[in-house]
Amino acid sequence: MEPIEARSDSRSRLLAASPSEVFAAMRDAARMARWWGPAGFTNTIHQFEFEPGGKWLLTMQGPDGTNHPNESRFTRIAADQLFEIEHLNGHHFFLTIELQPRGGGTEVKWLQTFDTVEHFERIAQFVASANEQNLDRLAAEV
Repeated sequence: MEPIEARSDSRSRLLAASPSEVFAAMRDAARMARWWGPAGFTNTIHQFEFEPGGKWLLTMQGPDGTNHPNESRFTRIAADQLFEIEHLNGHHFFLTIELQPRGGGTEVKWLQTFDTVEHFERIAQFVASANEQNLDRLAAEV
């Protein structure tokens, strides 16, 4: 298998909130709907089983009105520390979000890993921009 670094988008952001405050914005479906996705997107969450193996079904509505159905599965969850999903439809990837206390805030480590380098390279520019916007929205939420 190709190295993770060559097929992943990795980001880090220091948020002025505790790990428990950041995690609260991840475990609550209504809050996830507010901050999930790139700028200008809205979300309708149909199913949100926040536990390992649980389903997460949502429709992301783009600024142009296009609907983007999403199906994911929660793979790992550790309260106030870790949130991981496997995105099952469209682009297949794993997204791992780690929360680490830093000073009075939280360092959010974001790692989105695709199956192949070729797949990642086709969408890397979009993914990098979308992930930065996603972190901006999370920071505003907490």
